[in-house]
Amino acid sequence: MKNKLINQLQRVLPKQMIVPKGLKLLYQWIEDNNLFVDNENGDRIGFLYPEKELKESWTETERNGGTQIEFAAGGTENLKYWFGGEDNEELKSRLCVFAQSGAEGSQCALWLNDNNELKVVHMGSGSGSVLACVLADNMTDFFRLLAIGYDEICWDENFPYPPNENDDEFIVKPNIEFQEWVKKTFKVKIPDIGLEVVKYPATMDDENSEDEFFNWYQKYLK
Repeated sequence: MKNKLINQLQRVLPKQMIVPKGLKLLYQWIEDNNLFVDNENGDRIGFLYPEKELKESWTETERNGGTQIEFAAGGTENLKYWFGGEDNEELKSRLCVFAQSGAEGSQCALWLNDNNELKVVHMGSGSGSVLACVLADNMTDFFRLLAIGYDEICWDENFPYPPNENDDEFIVKPNIEFQEWVKKTFKVKIPDIGLEVVKYPATMDDENSEDEFFNWYQKYLK
């Protein structure tokens, strides 16, 4: 049986892109572990932790499950809203949304830079998170970032600290199964803090940045 998450993403990818091998491995792990739901439209949404168990563990002070993120093939359809209404073909050829990183609407996208390198970028909602930069230079580093165990990866103010240190009023317990999968599959260590992966955590409010995605998208904003 074909992997539905992979098939959904392939259908919306710009023709210049292919689904990264690491992302295929993750989507297979998600399906093998039944970490998904199909919505009323039949579209599949993937998770890193059983959704039902996460919700049942949630109290006023803590929850299980590590970083919350939803993998869904957003594609290029709604990029124009992030870029102030501009429906630009170059944008659609260089960006493809593949995950929701925050409950307030922030997203992660695959981005082809000027050197034709595929990177993972963050597109903050603006109504909550304003993080807008390269999150990871490759899928392995993106998974390492997710495995650290922040509540969500859309809040860059947490990146200088280990999970739960910047806000110890609500404790997020780590997703051990996902951490072990990342370590064994890619032969890597899990970082202590987000800044070990996110090099230049630029935001929409910044006037300038060393981040390459920040400097690329400025010319399209209105």
